[in-house]
Amino acid sequence: MRYAYAITGALLLGGATATLALQPTVAQTAQNEPGTIQAAAPRAGSPQSFADMVARLQPAVVNISTKQSIAAAPQQTNPFAGTPFEQFFNQMPGQGGGQPQKREGQSLGSGFIISPDGYVVTNNHVVAPARGATVESITVTLPDRKEYTAKLIGRDEASDLALLKIDAKNLPFVKFGDSARARPGDWVVAIGNPFGLGGTVTAGIVSAVHRVTGQGGAYDRFIQTDASINQGNSGGPMFNLNGDVIGINSQIFSQSGGNIGIGFAIPAEEAKPIIETMMKGGKIERGYLGVTLGGAVDDDAAAALGIPKNQGELIAGVQPDGPAAKGGLRPGDVVTKVNGQAVTPDNTLSYLVANVAPGQTARLDVLRNGRPQSLNVTVAARPTDQQLMAMSGQGDSFGNDSDDDTPSQPVPASSALGLSVQPLTPQIARQIGVDSTVQGVVIAQVDPSSDAAGKLRRGDVISAINGTPVRTAADVAQVVAQARAAKRPQVLLLAQRGRGNPSFIAVKLKG
Repeated sequence: MRYAYAITGALLLGGATATLALQPTVAQTAQNEPGTIQAAAPRAGSPQSFADMVARLQPAVVNISTKQSIAAAPQQTNPFAGTPFEQFFNQMPGQGGGQPQKREGQSLGSGFIISPDGYVVTNNHVVAPARGATVESITVTLPDRKEYTAKLIGRDEASDLALLKIDAKNLPFVKFGDSARARPGDWVVAIGNPFGLGGTVTAGIVSAVHRVTGQGGAYDRFIQTDASINQGNSGGPMFNLNGDVIGINSQIFSQSGGNIGIGFAIPAEEAKPIIETMMKGGKIERGYLGVTLGGAVDDDAAAALGIPKNQGELIAGVQPDGPAAKGGLRPGDVVTKVNGQAVTPDNTLSYLVANVAPGQTARLDVLRNGRPQSLNVTVAARPTDQQLMAMSGQGDSFGNDSDDDTPSQPVPASSALGLSVQPLTPQIARQIGVDSTVQGVVIAQVDPSSDAAGKLRRGDVISAINGTPVRTAADVAQVVAQARAAKRPQVLLLAQRGRGNPSFIAVKLKG
C-alpha cells in the first residue's frame, strides 16, 4: 500500500489552476447544499459532463504543503581536531565537526474546507513529520492562490485523519454526505493536487465498498475506486454525483508508485465522527481486547476444525491480565460474533472491537473445541502504537529454515503428523528462547516427508491443536486420533517460534 502523497526536497513546479472565487453572500451556504448540484441525464450515447458540478465544488478543495526540518547524518569528524588546522577544517563547506546537520524537506497533499471559518480536513500522513523530521509550518493554498498558515487542530494516526484551521472568513466549503449509501458502480469524482498540479479532476466508479486491506484496526475499511488517484491526491475529497463528500482519498495500490486504477478513500461515515471530535477538542479512543489474532477461518482452518469457512477469527494468543484473559477468552477460540454482529472477512474482529467504546461490555460468541459459548468482556482503551510495540515479541517468524539447538531424546508424537515432541520445561524454554510463560510441547524432530516439514522446524513450540491444549506427546497423539476419527484431513496447530507471536499452522495428516 502506498500513501498518495510525496515528500520532496524541492517544490514541485506548476501551481494550482485558476478557478472562480465565490463572492460572500448574506446567507452563506455549503457549496454542495442539496438542490444546488444539477446532475442532468446524459443524451443517448454520450457521457454526462461533470463540469457544472466541478465548477461549484472546486473552490473548496485546497493544496496543503509542509516545511520540515530533517536531521541529516553527522558530517565527517575533524581529523585535525586539537591541531592549529582545526578551525580551517570547520570552515570548509559541508563540514561541521561531526555535529548533526539539518536540511529542509517538504510534503505535498490535498484537503478540503468544511466550514466558512476555515476548518480544513486532510490525511494525517500529509501533515505528519517524516522520520527524524520536525514540521516547521503547514501552508494551505486556495484555488485562487491565496496562502494561509494553518494551525494543526488534531491528527489521528490510526484513522489517518487530520484537522487544520486557517484564519479566514466567508470561505467556500463542502459538507460530508452519507457514504453508507454508496454502491459499486456509482460514479465518483476526485479533486486534488497530484504531483503539485493544482485543481486536478478525475472521475471513475466505486469499485467496492467496505474494502478490507488487511492493515487491521478500527479503520481498515475503505471505498475502493478506479478514479485516478496519485501522489498528492491524499486528503482530497471524493464526491458522488450529488456533490456530497463520501470519501477522503488516502491510499493507492501500486507496484510502481503510479495509478493503476486501485485507489482507496476513507468513508465519510468513518471520518465525520472523528473530525467532529477533533473540532470539539475531544479525545479519540478505541476498544482493545488484548489478543493476538490468528486470522480468519480459511479453507485449511475450517477443514481442521470442522466448521464453516469465513465465519469468525482465530485467537492465537491472549495477553495475561488483559481484558480478554479476564473475560475468559483462550488461545484457540474462534470468535464468531461481537455484540451480535458476525465476524467475517469484510467485518473483522479487529474492526468490531476497536469500535466498542472503552469501558463497555462486549458479548463475544465463540467456538471452543467446536462447541459454542458466550463470553462477556469489558473492553479497555487501546494503548498507543509505541506501547503495543513494546508489548509485542521480537522473535523469529515462521518461514526461517535455519536450525535451532533443541533437546535430545525426542518422543514420537504421531506418525500421521510427522512430528516428534517432548514437554516444554523451563530449561528447554531458556535454551530455545521462548518466554517462561509459554506452555506446550517442543518439536524435536520433523519427518522430512510430512506436510509439517515445510512449515515447522526443531525448536518450535506447539501449545494447542484444534483448540485443545497439549502438554505431552500423548496429548498430541490423542488430538490427532480424534481428528482421524472425525475424518478431518488436517489439524490446526497453534505454534510459536522464539519470542515471536503465536501463529496457526495447518498441517495435513499422513495417510
